[in-house]
Amino acid sequence: MTKRQADVVVVGGGLIGAWTAFFLARRGRKVVLIEKGVVGAQSSGTNFGNLRLQGRFPGQYPLSLRSQALWEDIENLIGDRCEFHQSGHLYIAFNAAEREKLEAYAAVSESYGLTIEHLGPADLTRRYPWLSTRAVAATFSPRDATANPRLVTPAVARAAKALGVEILEHCTVTHARRDGAGFIVETADGRSFGSDHLVNSAGAWAGEIAEMFGESAPLFPAGPPQFVTEPFPYFLFPSVQAVDGTVIFRQIPRGNIILAGYPRTAADPIRNRAPVPPSKTLAAMRHLAAVVPALRHCHVIRVWSGIEGYLPDMIPVIGPSATTEGLFHAFGFCGHGFQIGPGVGLCLSEMICDGRTETPLEPFSIARFRGTVAEDEKFRREFDRPAAAEKGGPWARRASPSPAAARSIPCAAAPRWPRCPTR
Repeated sequence: MTKRQADVVVVGGGLIGAWTAFFLARRGRKVVLIEKGVVGAQSSGTNFGNLRLQGRFPGQYPLSLRSQALWEDIENLIGDRCEFHQSGHLYIAFNAAEREKLEAYAAVSESYGLTIEHLGPADLTRRYPWLSTRAVAATFSPRDATANPRLVTPAVARAAKALGVEILEHCTVTHARRDGAGFIVETADGRSFGSDHLVNSAGAWAGEIAEMFGESAPLFPAGPPQFVTEPFPYFLFPSVQAVDGTVIFRQIPRGNIILAGYPRTAADPIRNRAPVPPSKTLAAMRHLAAVVPALRHCHVIRVWSGIEGYLPDMIPVIGPSATTEGLFHAFGFCGHGFQIGPGVGLCLSEMICDGRTETPLEPFSIARFRGTVAEDEKFRREFDRPAAAEKGGPWARRASPSPAAARSIPCAAAPRWPRCPTR
């Protein structure tokens, strides 16, 4: 077997892997990016496209703000705007307890310099007359934005390729090991690559790569159901999210409403499936109608999802391996990876090229899973978890698909909603 040499091998061609390869190539490194399917096919290309700064884990703000600056410069970076739009993000509360949660989120955001507008019922009625009168409070962050996830990862990959990155699609890594001062990576089609550094950004499959080096994390595969409606008269300018997590939605200039519905659905990384049960479509539309009554008769025209990795504390793993020098992990982004993707890629490139990064990554160390990690409240609330996994205890090991999760769930045709009389 002939071994080909690179400075860095990146495993996983999602947004994290593509940005990491791009920034490494800008520093003159020879990079091979290996993707088992096609670039951006899973959660990187099937997510909601939200670039939300509000409501993040406090330790993530330095990374998140650094990443947002890169998003704001995306056209200069890669030559493609990817429908980046600074729409702002409206977080909504429907009772006193939710309002208290909003205010707590806002206080953290403001402590990191983010501008937050605090809105009461009168403000909401004046600025957003389409909003349900049940809303009692909201916060608005004008710097928050959106982009089109279907466009971004392929565009970053094209820019990386133009800088010399070799991108291998439909190529599965079967073995990876430390070899002297570097690494050997072998693929199912018989190829072998040597490198000085290895980046594990394999998404929901990253646990398998970590285990090759004696590390583990309780990675849970899931898919956030996504929906799009028929075009509707354009009137929704910000992204809108209920703080209880039931729904997040935005309207694109063509008029379609894009929304995500929770709880998330168990996915099958073995059969590469992330089905969306019809009940999720109905529930998502009920939640949407509760926030914007004028949309109660929109027609859903398409549903989809992708496979992404979640960790019980809802905090990703980012940074150096705790067992193997030269190995870097970036996985388990828990639905937050789209916004911080450019920043993660830049930080990893700095750690590989310079041995350090100015952005603190200590909260994201994989070493935290050597002890007990408590489940985050959002993790408990936002998942339909397989019963078999629940019987196995509080995520003591990396979850494998149970028979219930692995079964194919038939997808029915999207329901036809009665037409809105105002149209």
